[in-house]
Amino acid sequence: MHFSVITPTPGRENEATHQLFPGVYAEHQWLWRFFPSEAGSARDHIFRRADQGQAMRFYVVSKRPPVAFSDAWSVKTRPYAPRLQAGDELEFELRANPVVTRKHEDGKSRRHDVVMDAKRRAKEEGSERASGYSLVRSACTAWLNQQGGQHGFLIDEVGLSVDGYTQHVGKADSIRFSSVDFRGGLRVTDPEAFAATLTSGLGHAKAFGCGLMLVRRPL
Repeated sequence: MHFSVITPTPGRENEATHQLFPGVYAEHQWLWRFFPSEAGSARDHIFRRADQGQAMRFYVVSKRPPVAFSDAWSVKTRPYAPRLQAGDELEFELRANPVVTRKHEDGKSRRHDVVMDAKRRAKEEGSERASGYSLVRSACTAWLNQQGGQHGFLIDEVGLSVDGYTQHVGKADSIRFSSVDFRGGLRVTDPEAFAATLTSGLGHAKAFGCGLMLVRRPL
């Protein structure tokens, strides 16, 4: 596996900006240009946009090293093989698409945004917590806790930041998917499962910049 950082080439920021249209769907198509392949090939990378001020920055984990399609972009790549042990404590950042699966009256199961699902349930129960940040935080934290149990990590809820809840609109102004940003600390409980998560991503909407967990050891 490879870990890469893609940024505009110094002095060619304007050219790079003109090559990347705004929006998560445009980013999805743009990033594919760094991975030339035959039409219909399966996606073999995950990414996260994490700008620093006005400077664009993309982190990418991939099976193949990305190749710059233009001199306006700089690509720095290194091998990626995380060494983990049970009990390791790490700091992490994650943009995720938290969803829950519910069975409908027609017998079919469908995915729902965890925040919208929590709002609906709160309204049905007559709860005053049908909106607001506390509902967003509790619904998203519960989702991340569940993911941790399945993928080899335990989060520190006390220091957890849950921010940036966004509904991304698709065609005809319909909501296509939602994303939320997590930041905090975690403890590795299953090194093998967690390593797989770091290389394959967590949750859905990976093609649109969700799922890549960035980790580092505390300073």
